Amino acid sequence: MFMVSHLIVYDEFKEILSKQNRSPEDIADIERAFEYANKLHEGQYRISEEPYIIHPIEVAKILLDLKMDKSTIISAFLHDILEDTDTKPEDLAKEFGEDVLKLVQGVTKLGKLHFQSKEERQAENFRRMLVAMAQDIRIIFLKLADRLHNMRTLNYMAQNKQKKTAQETLDIFAPLANRLGIGKIKAELEDLALRYINPEKYYEIARKIAQTKAQRDQAIASLIEEVKIILKHNSIEAKIYGRAKHYYSIYNKMNRLNITFDQLYDTSAIRVLVDEEKDCYGVLGLIHAKFKPIPGRFKDYIAMPKSNGYRSLHTTVIGPKNKPFEIQIRTKEMHEVAEYGIAAHWKYKESGSVKSNTETDAQFSWMKKLVELDKDSSDSKEFLENVKLDIFSDQVFAFSPRGDVIDLPAGSSPVDFAYRIHTEIGHKTVGALVNGRIVTLDTKLKNGDIVEILTSKQPMPKIDWLNFVKTKSAASKIRLWFKKNKREDNLDIGKMQLEAALSKSVFDDLYKTGEFERVSKEMNYKSAEDLFAALGYGETTLHKITNKLKRPTFQPMEMEETHHEVKRKKVSKKDDIIGLEGMLWNLAKCCCPIPGEPIVGVVTRSKGVTVHRLNCKCLFDIEPERMMDIKWANTISSSIYSAHLRIECQDRVGLLKDIIGKISDTDTNILYTSTYVKNKKFGIVDVGIELNNIDVLQKVILNIQSLQDVYSVRRLEQRGMSSKHSHKKNNRQNKNHEKY
Repeated sequence: MFMVSHLIVYDEFKEILSKQNRSPEDIADIERAFEYANKLHEGQYRISEEPYIIHPIEVAKILLDLKMDKSTIISAFLHDILEDTDTKPEDLAKEFGEDVLKLVQGVTKLGKLHFQSKEERQAENFRRMLVAMAQDIRIIFLKLADRLHNMRTLNYMAQNKQKKTAQETLDIFAPLANRLGIGKIKAELEDLALRYINPEKYYEIARKIAQTKAQRDQAIASLIEEVKIILKHNSIEAKIYGRAKHYYSIYNKMNRLNITFDQLYDTSAIRVLVDEEKDCYGVLGLIHAKFKPIPGRFKDYIAMPKSNGYRSLHTTVIGPKNKPFEIQIRTKEMHEVAEYGIAAHWKYKESGSVKSNTETDAQFSWMKKLVELDKDSSDSKEFLENVKLDIFSDQVFAFSPRGDVIDLPAGSSPVDFAYRIHTEIGHKTVGALVNGRIVTLDTKLKNGDIVEILTSKQPMPKIDWLNFVKTKSAASKIRLWFKKNKREDNLDIGKMQLEAALSKSVFDDLYKTGEFERVSKEMNYKSAEDLFAALGYGETTLHKITNKLKRPTFQPMEMEETHHEVKRKKVSKKDDIIGLEGMLWNLAKCCCPIPGEPIVGVVTRSKGVTVHRLNCKCLFDIEPERMMDIKWANTISSSIYSAHLRIECQDRVGLLKDIIGKISDTDTNILYTSTYVKNKKFGIVDVGIELNNIDVLQKVILNIQSLQDVYSVRRLEQRGMSSKHSHKKNNRQNKNHEKY
């Protein structure tokens, strides 16, 4: 006999079930699944001391609310039996069919496999779940419902477990709900996660919302009444109601804008639901005619839906008593999609795969990327990090010239765009046009950018792309290309880097004693040659390898002042650069890099590594396999570097004195000045200065630009160098490029 609590919870479930249009056969099968699960979980209790069966019932209720199919509801009752009971998969398939077994296995944890750590086990759980989701999306609905009920009862867990589970929810499950468009579940997951991650802020927001509730409700009621009158006079049928924004949304906005709760003016909104799309724009016009809209606060998600299918009009207006209000206008169908996402318009076959549909394919193509990420990732942890960065990070939506929408993580470049279109297009990329203008390949794309990729006939990726590509899939494809196509060259480059770091004699000794073979096995490479090649194409770094070599074997030779040692000390600039520790290197004279700006190392045959600015024109002809991933140290350098500026200005008496004065104001030493006049009114001043970081240079430039008679200030590649030649060279090489 069930306890009363069982009966109460199950009766609530049956009441919801009876109101849905389901066949008697389906209802009978669902009830049989409950009986089966209850028998297997008999005697099991949760930490809350409730009978365990309450959890599957609550999960099934959540899925009923989403109007999921019979197999998914049955799987909700059975989702823990493979893990927590002795039930065998074949028994489950015999009782309820292969479809139910597939769903249950998709959410079953890897309890019987061996892992080195809890983190590794959890990462593999997520990997399996996400990859399975790409084949059958019902698995993630099951997992979301399971997680939502666990979050609702998280108060019974230990504090450290609460925070870990809440952070996991915020990192993985809330973004998943958002990607699937299930706003209802996303909002509740985020609020519950905030409650345990930052309880002080959560309860502060809850308290302040409660304190202002009466005043807010009165203002909302007044606004709703005015909108109702307007719509009635114009014969538009609509349902209008107010809503408070959820806590996490408020918390996020306070953090993003660095403001307090009292400075927020839109903690609540009203929603207008109409029958047809054309009425949405009609209502918008009537509201704007009555209430003053706030500029920049209108968003048309109907014409330009979000990637998860969300459609609505958003506007913020000055309402009664001069209070700003957000108003959302949408059809009832759009509202269903906003609340329940893809479940609102059930487009699945019985197997759970999405039916072929252009709109659906576009909205949920990201699920196919999960399989690609799985193939590109070496282990479960890397896969999970890739998913967070590529799929769940803030999105940028760019367009191809044909109007196709490409969604990318925020901060992505044209190279990420090219690889997202197709791997071969990525490999053949040589340039890009954004909104019709040529840009550098490391340019960060913005929402609405139209991107055109310029390609060559042959693949020619650059290893330095790894310094700025944002998507892990692009980085993996670049590394894989160099691994497959440039093995011998990469092997030589890797050897050269190690010889330069360790000295030739130390490298030879380590090679003969088998130390590199030992390290290669420790780093999961088959041989020392594979390790050298991996270093050459950027899969690993000098720092990782030298840290694993047995000390003091790889330390530099005794303090014998050889010519090369003296030279290395002279140019090392006190270890200003990370990635060149102990190596012979020098600064490129063609671009004079300064601490704080992006740099790249170029391996030479006789002078060690030459350090260039990342945008140096001399890199255009450098083979990518010769380039090294390096960066300036975070500490401010005490070393002195030089920079050369060209100032274009109106010629007048005393201008040079003013320019020198502006430079002196920054305590910057002047190396030289030279001036000449191009015509009677236009003059050019070249200045060389000494400094120790890029911030000083930017301050000098801003100071000079503040002079009224100065037209422009630009940095020269080197003293007296004209850029005309390099422009002609680039123009010649850009001719005959194919366009995509």
